[in-house]
Amino acid sequence: MATLYTQQSKNVQKTWLLMTCFLVMVIFLGWFASLYFGNPTILYFFVAFSILMNFFSYWYSDKIVLKMSGAKRVSREEHRELWNVLENLCIAAGIQMPKLYIINDPAPNAFATGRDEKHAAVAVTQGLLDMLDCSELEGVLAHELSHIKNRDILIMTIVVVLVGFVTLLSDFLLRWSFFGGANRDRGSGQMQLIMVVAGLVLAILAPIIAVVIQLAVSRKREFLADASAALLTRYPDGLASALRKISGYGGELKRANHAMAHMYIASPFKGKHKRGFFAKMFMTHPPVEERIGALTGGRGVDQPNSIL
Repeated sequence: MATLYTQQSKNVQKTWLLMTCFLVMVIFLGWFASLYFGNPTILYFFVAFSILMNFFSYWYSDKIVLKMSGAKRVSREEHRELWNVLENLCIAAGIQMPKLYIINDPAPNAFATGRDEKHAAVAVTQGLLDMLDCSELEGVLAHELSHIKNRDILIMTIVVVLVGFVTLLSDFLLRWSFFGGANRDRGSGQMQLIMVVAGLVLAILAPIIAVVIQLAVSRKREFLADASAALLTRYPDGLASALRKISGYGGELKRANHAMAHMYIASPFKGKHKRGFFAKMFMTHPPVEERIGALTGGRGVDQPNSIL
């Protein structure tokens, strides 16, 4: 039977698998490009690039994510109530206190980042602090701490960097296919055409593969983090009410971007979404109604509590 601990182990395995797949994919693209352009130096460049990107994404991806979001680090003196709530939850969860950040944005949202418990950070928006009461805020923070404790944050953070670099790489290959200095006289014209088409297909598929990876690592983790937060706070209605308020906000985050959308507790993008199966397949988050239903046992958040 699957447990929290087996899920944590799987998260670590998936992280290394993702980084290995990225390494292999980039090297393959480099090999293909070097074969097409007749220049082995291209392959060496791609090998070095893939190794450096894996190293860079492991050690510095959290700093990139925080910079992208516009988060500013705060101290206990600046936000004493928020700090105390987070500190008390950390004591209850038995984990080290993460760095605390505030995003100056009226849209309510939050995320956790870092490579492990000792190098973790939690960021919340000013809008979240303004909108939620204490029990709701506690539920959101418990959700983010659950991502840290469940070892979700490393793979979720690395995906941001790898998705960005894969997209840039595919754009580079696409431009090179049109404007590169390939030897047009080498081989038959039919073979040259096949190589160009294959190169374009690979370049076009690269960002699609990145998006599929991004979706695969996020949705199930949200349900697990919700359940872990409910166990930590002993009050699932707090998180359920917070999710209802967050999803009901009409605006978007000022710095919302698709590369890190999966990291937030709720999608930073708003608008009407279809409820069909195909639409759900391309959502970075499970529908809020499903998450609230899982937390409350199918009842509304304003109905009497069920026995936990």
